[in-house]
Amino acid sequence: MTRTPITRRLLGVAAVAALTLGLAACGNGEEKTPGAAPTEITFSILSAEGQASSGPLWQPLLDDMSKAIGVPVKPYFGSNYTVLVEAMRGNHTQVGWFSAKPEVEAIDRANAEVIARTVNREGLDSYQSTLIVKKGSGITLDKVLACGKAYNFGIGDAQSTSGTLAPMTFLFNARGVVPSQCFKTVRSANHQANAFGVATGVIDVATSNSVNTIFIRRENPQLAEQIEEIWVSPPIPESGIVVREDLDPVLKEKIRSFFLTYGQGEGAEAERQRKVLAGLEYSRFAAADDSYLNPIREMIADQKRGEAEAKDDKAGVAAATAELQRLRSLREVQP
Repeated sequence: MTRTPITRRLLGVAAVAALTLGLAACGNGEEKTPGAAPTEITFSILSAEGQASSGPLWQPLLDDMSKAIGVPVKPYFGSNYTVLVEAMRGNHTQVGWFSAKPEVEAIDRANAEVIARTVNREGLDSYQSTLIVKKGSGITLDKVLACGKAYNFGIGDAQSTSGTLAPMTFLFNARGVVPSQCFKTVRSANHQANAFGVATGVIDVATSNSVNTIFIRRENPQLAEQIEEIWVSPPIPESGIVVREDLDPVLKEKIRSFFLTYGQGEGAEAERQRKVLAGLEYSRFAAADDSYLNPIREMIADQKRGEAEAKDDKAGVAAATAELQRLRSLREVQP
């Protein structure tokens, strides 16, 4: 979608305002002292559908976490990836649930480390990016990739793993397709907004993911009936739990233990916890470290190489290629 200079300026002002308000809301604008044992933990949650939908699903788990670690835990919901990474970077939040690419951003820029990864109700620790169209529209993947500027396209947040990074890596970059040159218009929005846009005919094709498909089928089955998938990506690492590296070590281990044991074992309490997890579409949290995100880093390096090639930036191409080779060599030696 073409934006005028005034529109871009207004969007920039809005983004800054959102960032400022978001940080204030999750920490009252005051940073907690790194390394000290906090009297309260703020837990950030990526929630494109908002607190009204996600709050009731997450609050029981956060209440259990408060009891387990002996420190009150309050949630901070946000649909903007950048705000949540910045919140952790400023120590306004100390623990968070992030999808894979924002996890990498939090590790690289916000002093974060991975303590667990999510496992879905079917026992899978991965999900898939998708391309969706309105059911009965007659739009096929071949027609989309023909790039005749016939369709209005909805892409995800720039930091979204499944909404932008995966479809660019696995679908568009691999075929030399540049969305801005391929489609009539391109607009960026979260998965729920894009799905609604496709179902109502506002946009013709959009990125989504398998998790969003489950969410829409559960929350709005009539909307789900109007959407169909025309492309599915290879598996993508699922979301994870990160903590600030400089969090009090004793408290950090309590948090790690809480997630790795939650909903496990036998008895009424374990069964109750499993019901909480089921509401989040999870079966458990599995032990993990930063290395589980290496496939995401490969996609990021591939994207950077493509961008450098487009700019004829030989140094950038060389750096991105070297990073790709390093990551692929790690993958090849893993069992």
